[in-house]
Amino acid sequence: MVDWAIRDRVLSTADRTLIMGVVNVTPDSFSDGGRFLGADSAVAHGRLLSTEGADLVDVGGESSRPGAGAVPAAEEIKRIVPVIAGLVSAGVPVSVDTTKPEVAAAALAEGALVVNDITAFGHPDMAPMVAEARCGAVLMHMQGTPQMMQDNPTYGDVAIEVRDYLMERAAMAQAAGVERSRICLDPGIGFGKAQRHNLQLLARLDLLVATGYPVLVGTSRKSFLGKILDQPDPTERDVATAATVAIAATLGAAVVRVHNVDMTRQAVLIADAIVRSIDVEEGP
Repeated sequence: MVDWAIRDRVLSTADRTLIMGVVNVTPDSFSDGGRFLGADSAVAHGRLLSTEGADLVDVGGESSRPGAGAVPAAEEIKRIVPVIAGLVSAGVPVSVDTTKPEVAAAALAEGALVVNDITAFGHPDMAPMVAEARCGAVLMHMQGTPQMMQDNPTYGDVAIEVRDYLMERAAMAQAAGVERSRICLDPGIGFGKAQRHNLQLLARLDLLVATGYPVLVGTSRKSFLGKILDQPDPTERDVATAATVAIAATLGAAVVRVHNVDMTRQAVLIADAIVRSIDVEEGP
């Protein structure tokens, strides 16, 4: 198990899998788009997720669902800054989900602890800024862009290719001054992957875990679960999400990113208890 340094604190995975709750301040996210557009409702939801057990609340102002359009930085900042400010003032640890350095800078100025970037620092200014802030960073794999990432994604060996790409991006980030202890890797389930790719990435998560970086897994309510369940409604996929979360935890994931924190907390409590039972002495 590895620790994850985020600004002035360290999140430990020694005893349990960490949970990142999702707050989308967007009109078009695939699961909860439009539900938390108002700052007050978004802050209230983030506080609820924290109360239910989220170690971080990930706030995003631009949808990254397949086919989603880009949002100008000014609009993204307008959406997220009041929410982040409200959550930080309430003592909630916050991550910002963005690909834009100016948005990340605004979030960090309000007290965000982590920059969660689906492009793995695709913008050249992101890594130096994160290095200076000494915040946590999530580097995610995505084949293509949200606009076209599901147009026939192709791999040879998806698990190895994703691992190798993320190792390259982590090396780039460190060359720019980001400390290794602050980097978390995300295989990007659902981002430029066909059904079989998502399943293979989960089944072979140990390849990414073996790199020694904390690994974040985000399967929550995604369409590959809907295909298995024949369930078109994302909000009806929480049980399936909990199953994938439990599997990810047993395979060494450090963080799971989810919409339903309460159900996830129960799933990872059981998974963590099983994984760590080998170190527990039997009682009388």
